[in-house]
Amino acid sequence: MFGRRSSSSPSTNGATAAEPNAAGKGRATPTRKEAEAARKQRLSAPKGRKEEGAARKAQVRAARERQRVALLTGNDAYLPARDKGPVKRFVRDYVDVRRTIGEILLPLFFLVFASLYLGRMNGYLPSIAWLVILALMFVDGARIGRGVKAAVRDRYGADQTKGVLLYGVLRAWQMRRLRLPKPQVKAGDRLEADPRR
Repeated sequence: MFGRRSSSSPSTNGATAAEPNAAGKGRATPTRKEAEAARKQRLSAPKGRKEEGAARKAQVRAARERQRVALLTGNDAYLPARDKGPVKRFVRDYVDVRRTIGEILLPLFFLVFASLYLGRMNGYLPSIAWLVILALMFVDGARIGRGVKAAVRDRYGADQTKGVLLYGVLRAWQMRRLRLPKPQVKAGDRLEADPRR
């Protein structure tokens, strides 16, 4: 019962004893540089909720700064999701090379409001002016929207036209200097040919 095991087992015991040594640890020993980098990373990890919150805020702040720079430069990598992609870039360029009523919309509204407030217009004239401005907005929006949709359909296919009409019209109704992402083309420029053609 407490004696030695039978002599039939040494071969199997020898095999199992040799297995761990044969297998090794299964990975290469890290270099000194890698080990020190891993140690520094463990030491710099946040230790409490305050440090975790501060690190998270720093990450959010850095992401916002990258997005702000992208909106100014047109860098597609860090733009918001609604502005990303070659189709949205094309729509922005399509609107930015054209003159639209949106470029003078805010000054027009301000003039009508100021004249109404100062009492320099008769009672019905401001109402007519508002209606004319709104009519111009919708006519210009319909012109831009139809053109954007047709151009995207021709260049990228009918499956890429979803949402481009509203995106283009809303951009056209903004003053040029207030548009984000900032215009990358000048009014009157010609759009580049599609590289896929």
